[in-house]
Amino acid sequence: MNKHTNERMNETKNTLNGEREPERYDLHMHSTSSDGMNTPTELARLAAERGLAGFALTDHDTAAGLGEAAREAERLGLAFLPGVEISTRAGGKDIHMLGYLFDPSDEKLSERLEGLRGVRDRRNDLILERLRELGVEITLEEVRDRGGRPLKPDESVGRPHMADVLVRKGYAVDLRDAFDKYLAEGAAAYVSPPRISPQDAADWIREAGGVPVLAHPGLYGDDDLVRAVLAEAKPAGIEVRHPDHGADDEARYRKLAEEYGLLTSAGSDYHGVRQGKVFHGELGGYTVGTAEVEALRRAASSADRGCWKAGG
Repeated sequence: MNKHTNERMNETKNTLNGEREPERYDLHMHSTSSDGMNTPTELARLAAERGLAGFALTDHDTAAGLGEAAREAERLGLAFLPGVEISTRAGGKDIHMLGYLFDPSDEKLSERLEGLRGVRDRRNDLILERLRELGVEITLEEVRDRGGRPLKPDESVGRPHMADVLVRKGYAVDLRDAFDKYLAEGAAAYVSPPRISPQDAADWIREAGGVPVLAHPGLYGDDDLVRAVLAEAKPAGIEVRHPDHGADDEARYRKLAEEYGLLTSAGSDYHGVRQGKVFHGELGGYTVGTAEVEALRRAASSADRGCWKAGG
């Protein structure tokens, strides 16, 4: 852990009236390494501009952006938590498992994530095939171009990239319309191939020295399923604050965290701005404090992995 990060973790900022302002950390966001619009460097700079003490980068099924994010965070004096969001399937629904503070250089996890990106590639092919059957002509090359930001090794393509093409070609008005018509679960072109279970994802994260946290439970629309996932996968925490959670949802999941003895997390799930709209929430709008971050660090299976340095 660098000197600046130590200072940010152990101190709070002064406000103009001399009172202490609690430190804030956004623990859920995506970069151009998966389906976000901002590079890892840009996300670190946004976090600093918005007064955050630190952040986690949680791209879908890849750790490709962590080195870049960590280096910029260190330069800016921000705390950085390596993260990932792993795609799983349970109860007929897509379930996402966040992982924090794992070793990004863990070879076994890297191999496993590469396999998951292969599943995403197969899903993308199936969705494009379904779209063609519906008379919607977009190509994989158009999707992978990502609006002039071609895919790099170990990066992943997601449905938001397809939505961008659908909007550009006039098949949808905006991102939300593209998802509602074609890409959301249950929509006309939605396809979900077999995936690993939430328990598998949680085990992979633990085996790499990290801390599994169930992502945005309110999006699954089934609290019985959420309970089943918690019982079977045994994550260390649950994301209670999220842009798609209302106040009642947050209160319910805080209560659930108490019942199961779970850590609580929060994040904006920031993907950037598409067609003038922020998706899901503004970076820094949904945060935790130092106590929650320290609890995650204590839960990490190795103290040496409590704050990953940028390295080479």
